[in-house]
Amino acid sequence: VQLQASGGGLVQPGGSLRISCVTSGLTLDDYAIGWFRRVPGKEREAISCISAFDDSTYYADSLKGRFTISRDGTTNTVYLQMNSLMPEDMAVYTCAAIESTDVVLLQKLWLLPRAYNYWGQGTQVTVSS
Repeated sequence: VQLQASGGGLVQPGGSLRISCVTSGLTLDDYAIGWFRRVPGKEREAISCISAFDDSTYYADSLKGRFTISRDGTTNTVYLQMNSLMPEDMAVYTCAAIESTDVVLLQKLWLLPRAYNYWGQGTQVTVSS
């Protein structure tokens, strides 16, 4: 199983960026995919997750509707569209896979890094003028 995040880069405050997580060795029908971010010196933060069953989506409250997660089952790719980016969004973004489970459980599990089965490499997002 492999997950590869890409699409990070430099963007100005207020700008947008879409990052991708290409998966292999698993199917998105069997795994929910979550996005996390990490800033040096801080705890890893759960950003968003999309379920395997019904495309239910979950977001960190701190995002205030600026990010959108989606998936393409034909290419086994999960996207994170990030709008109105702010300097505090600057971080390494990583995707991870969690084996499908009851959606009620997923509502809590998606926030917990230890619940995930597989992790990919991160992609750096820099927000600066």
